[in-house]
Amino acid sequence: QVQLVESGGGLVQPGGSLRLSCAASGSIFSIYSMGWYRQAPGKQRELVAKVIRGFSTEYAESVKGRFTASRDNAKNTVTLQMNSLKPEDTAVYYCNVVQVAGGKANTYWGQGTQVTVSS
Repeated sequence: QVQLVESGGGLVQPGGSLRLSCAASGSIFSIYSMGWYRQAPGKQRELVAKVIRGFSTEYAESVKGRFTASRDNAKNTVTLQMNSLKPEDTAVYYCNVVQVAGGKANTYWGQGTQVTVSS
Protein backbone atom coordinates (compact mmCIF):
# COMPACT_ATOMS: atom_id res chain seq x y z
CA GLN A 1 0.00 0.00 0.00
CA VAL A 2 1.02 3.55 -0.71
CA GLN A 3 -0.23 6.49 1.33
CA LEU A 4 -0.33 9.98 -0.15
CA VAL A 5 -0.52 13.23 1.78
CA GLU A 6 -1.15 16.47 -0.09
CA SER A 7 -0.67 20.06 0.95
CA GLY A 8 -0.67 23.54 -0.52
CA GLY A 9 -4.16 24.25 -1.79
CA GLY A 10 -6.07 27.43 -1.06
CA LEU A 11 -7.63 30.59 -2.43
CA VAL A 12 -5.73 32.76 -4.87
CA GLN A 13 -6.58 35.65 -7.17
CA PRO A 14 -6.45 35.25 -10.95
CA GLY A 15 -2.87 35.54 -12.14
CA GLY A 16 -1.51 34.31 -8.85
CA SER A 17 0.52 31.24 -7.98
CA LEU A 18 0.18 28.20 -5.76
CA ARG A 19 2.41 25.23 -5.08
CA LEU A 20 1.00 21.80 -4.30
CA SER A 21 3.05 19.06 -2.68
CA CYS A 22 2.43 15.36 -2.27
CA ALA A 23 4.45 12.99 -0.12
CA ALA A 24 4.24 9.24 -0.66
CA SER A 25 4.94 6.66 2.04
CA GLY A 26 4.48 2.96 2.57
CA SER A 27 5.45 0.35 -0.01
CA ILE A 28 7.37 2.69 -2.28
CA PHE A 29 8.77 0.61 -5.08
CA SER A 30 8.39 0.26 -8.83
CA ILE A 31 6.68 3.63 -9.10
CA TYR A 32 5.76 4.20 -12.73
CA SER A 33 4.34 7.71 -12.43
CA MET A 34 3.54 10.40 -9.90
CA GLY A 35 1.32 13.29 -10.77
CA TRP A 36 -1.79 15.37 -10.35
CA TYR A 37 -5.37 15.18 -11.50
CA ARG A 38 -8.19 17.62 -10.84
CA GLN A 39 -11.95 17.54 -10.69
CA ALA A 40 -14.15 20.59 -10.99
CA PRO A 41 -17.81 20.54 -9.90
CA GLY A 42 -19.94 18.69 -12.41
CA LYS A 43 -16.94 17.56 -14.43
CA GLN A 44 -14.90 14.39 -14.74
CA ARG A 45 -11.54 14.02 -13.12
CA GLU A 46 -8.82 14.97 -15.59
CA LEU A 47 -5.07 14.71 -15.83
CA VAL A 48 -3.17 17.89 -15.00
CA ALA A 49 0.41 16.65 -15.10
CA LYS A 50 2.40 13.51 -14.40
CA VAL A 51 6.04 12.61 -14.19
CA ILE A 52 6.81 9.20 -15.65
CA ARG A 53 9.78 7.19 -14.41
CA GLY A 54 11.15 10.35 -12.86
CA PHE A 55 12.13 12.17 -16.03
CA SER A 56 9.34 12.37 -18.62
CA THR A 57 6.50 14.79 -17.92
CA GLU A 58 3.07 15.04 -19.52
CA TYR A 59 0.78 18.05 -19.18
CA ALA A 60 -2.79 18.82 -20.06
CA GLU A 61 -2.94 21.30 -22.93
CA SER A 62 -4.80 23.76 -20.74
CA VAL A 63 -1.91 24.09 -18.27
CA LYS A 64 1.13 23.91 -20.55
CA GLY A 65 3.43 26.85 -20.00
CA ARG A 66 1.78 27.72 -16.68
CA PHE A 67 2.18 24.63 -14.50
CA THR A 68 5.34 22.68 -13.73
CA ALA A 69 5.39 19.22 -12.16
CA SER A 70 8.52 17.85 -10.56
CA ARG A 71 9.37 14.66 -8.78
CA ASP A 72 11.99 13.93 -6.15
CA ASN A 73 12.65 10.21 -6.24
CA ALA A 74 14.86 10.32 -3.16
CA LYS A 75 12.12 11.94 -1.07
CA ASN A 76 9.18 10.27 -2.83
CA THR A 77 7.49 13.58 -3.41
CA VAL A 78 5.84 15.26 -6.35
CA THR A 79 5.08 18.95 -6.56
CA LEU A 80 2.98 21.08 -8.85
CA GLN A 81 3.96 24.71 -9.28
CA MET A 82 0.97 26.59 -10.66
CA ASN A 83 1.49 30.05 -12.11
CA SER A 84 -0.80 32.46 -13.95
CA LEU A 85 -3.81 30.77 -12.40
CA LYS A 86 -7.19 31.23 -14.00
CA PRO A 87 -10.71 30.85 -12.58
CA GLU A 88 -11.12 27.72 -14.72
CA ASP A 89 -8.29 26.11 -12.74
CA THR A 90 -10.62 25.97 -9.74
CA ALA A 91 -11.00 22.33 -8.73
CA VAL A 92 -10.07 19.71 -6.19
CA TYR A 93 -6.58 18.54 -7.03
CA TYR A 94 -5.62 14.93 -6.37
CA CYS A 95 -2.18 13.43 -6.10
CA ASN A 96 -1.86 10.20 -8.08
CA VAL A 97 0.70 7.40 -8.00
CA VAL A 98 0.81 4.41 -10.33
CA GLN A 99 2.88 1.47 -9.19
CA VAL A 100 3.74 -1.35 -11.58
CA ALA A 101 5.04 -4.61 -10.19
CA GLY A 102 4.75 -8.21 -11.32
CA GLY A 103 2.82 -7.15 -14.40
CA LYS A 104 0.14 -5.49 -12.32
CA ALA A 105 -0.61 -1.79 -12.01
CA ASN A 106 -1.89 -0.30 -8.78
CA THR A 107 -3.23 3.24 -8.64
CA TYR A 108 -3.30 5.32 -5.49
CA TRP A 109 -5.01 8.65 -4.80
CA GLY A 110 -4.54 11.36 -2.23
CA GLN A 111 -7.44 12.85 -0.32
CA GLY A 112 -7.58 15.93 -2.54
CA THR A 113 -6.85 19.57 -1.90
CA GLN A 114 -9.07 22.47 -2.95
CA VAL A 115 -7.72 25.14 -5.25
CA THR A 116 -9.95 28.16 -5.77
CA VAL A 117 -9.04 30.95 -8.17
CA SER A 118 -11.26 33.95 -7.64
CA SER A 119 -11.12 37.68 -7.19
